[in-house]
Amino acid sequence: MKSERIFGLNPNVFFLGLISFFTDVSSEMIFPIFSLFLFNVLHTPTMVIGLIEGAAESIASLLRVFSGWLSDKLGKRKSLTFLGYALSACAKPFMLLAATWGIAFGVRFADRVGKGIRTAPRDALVADSLTLEQRGKGFGIHRAMDTLGAVMGIVSAIVVVLWRQGGSWALTMGTYQQLVLIGIIPAVLALFVFFFIQEPKDEVSRASFSIAKLNGLFSSFDKRFKIFLGVIFLFTLGNSSDAFLALRAQNLGNSVVYVLLMLLLFNFVYASLSTPAGVLSDKLGRKRVILSGWLVYAMVYLGLALVPPRGGWQIWLLFAFYGVYYGLAGGTVRAFVADLAPVERRGTAYGLFHGVVGVTLLPASLIAGWLWQMVNPAAPFLFGAAMAFLSMIGLLVLIKE
Repeated sequence: MKSERIFGLNPNVFFLGLISFFTDVSSEMIFPIFSLFLFNVLHTPTMVIGLIEGAAESIASLLRVFSGWLSDKLGKRKSLTFLGYALSACAKPFMLLAATWGIAFGVRFADRVGKGIRTAPRDALVADSLTLEQRGKGFGIHRAMDTLGAVMGIVSAIVVVLWRQGGSWALTMGTYQQLVLIGIIPAVLALFVFFFIQEPKDEVSRASFSIAKLNGLFSSFDKRFKIFLGVIFLFTLGNSSDAFLALRAQNLGNSVVYVLLMLLLFNFVYASLSTPAGVLSDKLGRKRVILSGWLVYAMVYLGLALVPPRGGWQIWLLFAFYGVYYGLAGGTVRAFVADLAPVERRGTAYGLFHGVVGVTLLPASLIAGWLWQMVNPAAPFLFGAAMAFLSMIGLLVLIKE
């Protein structure tokens, strides 16, 4: 690895974090309230919202498996990562044309395809740039920079919403289009940072990689990794799109501005805890930190199910603790994937991990949308809390570090 260091790490970690920062400034202006745009402006049923969020993520996730495998085969992470970010940046302006939920779905799908292409090679590139002893810290810093971008994006969105419509309860078409116009700028800026990224050369000779065929991807990993993917599937089945959190906050009597402020609080807590949690996982082990995060998640979802209408401070507290969950588990889970996979299979491992998460989001979001519409708005969160508790048992009992 190169001798220069930023935060004591390979510069790739910082610059990939900066790319994620700019991209999240853009995305968090447009997509956290995408569900409100569908619901308030396009009058889309919640079951269709679940279908849009779940299908776009799931179909695109198949690309994560392929792109991760391809980055191992080619020994090139950077080009695939750039392609994914570029596709998402190019898709966002078309949201200005979204007058029906079908068009909105098409734009959302293209954005998710871009994420599907970039995510596994990017995470593998971060892991390639770190030693084992730095892995938790490095992923924590990357997650923190990513989430600071989310904070800036949501702050920008709040300013635009207040300027355009004050404290109105429902989102308007004009306000959302203004958010899209401004959000395009940081997405383009992120692409220029790629000039500073370099493929790591020192750790392993890429030419020596023995790449598994696509039809034998799982056979190249040990039992622990396969069980971990099963546990992740179970957890994700109850972890529907975060779009339902925004809908739940509005359902409990909060305006668009208040929903954005809650998302801001969530992302601020997430960003603040990501790096300390990553460092802690380097010292105490990944499982303990992940289990702590999943426990917080289960309690938050239980709280979102039980909180009374216009619950006031309780809702704000739950969104803050949702940031605690992400801070503890977000980067640590990614570091754990690198722990469980051999270096020559790292891109494939991240592809499989993100693929399982993304594909499972389709049934998860459909289940959440159905429970919301056919039972009540609290039901999806009770289901999510139950799946989280079961996943904790699976991780604790079945996987050893």
